Amino acid sequence: MAGIMSHTGDMFLPFAIIVGGLGGFVGDQIYFYIGRYNKSYIHNKIRSQRTKFAFAHILLKKYGWPIIFVQRYMYGLRTVIPMAIGLTKYSARQFAIINFISAILWACITIIPAYFYGDELLNLIKWIKSHWYLAIPLISFIVITVIYNLNKFEKKLIEKRLNRRNPL
Repeated sequence: MAGIMSHTGDMFLPFAIIVGGLGGFVGDQIYFYIGRYNKSYIHNKIRSQRTKFAFAHILLKKYGWPIIFVQRYMYGLRTVIPMAIGLTKYSARQFAIINFISAILWACITIIPAYFYGDELLNLIKWIKSHWYLAIPLISFIVITVIYNLNKFEKKLIEKRLNRRNPL
């Protein structure tokens, strides 16, 4: 939205990037500090997410700081990874620095293409409005397919990790 609004002149592009980046940064910082200062709450209330927390810890141990940089692009782990990192003794300062750089870069990656392709996106929105009966099933199919494949990929990664631990 910010990229399209910048394209139409309703918003100043650098302002949109800064606001978007700061919003992503603040959100992840909140999740990090929830993990840091509410460990018992997380352990008691988020039982259904234990697999994702374990996976986040594995990713952090295996890849280190780059996982902080990439976490905002990882489906299903976007909120879990900052909380999982908060549960560890990882430096809050180092997390904040990497998170800030990542948030600004994420804002650029998502807003700038929408700025440059604003006319095409607006035409697509017009087409969707006039052909909603085709767009709804098509968009639903795409979203369901993406979610299904990402869940399948996540399960394969977890199985692969578990099989390495228990080679039977």
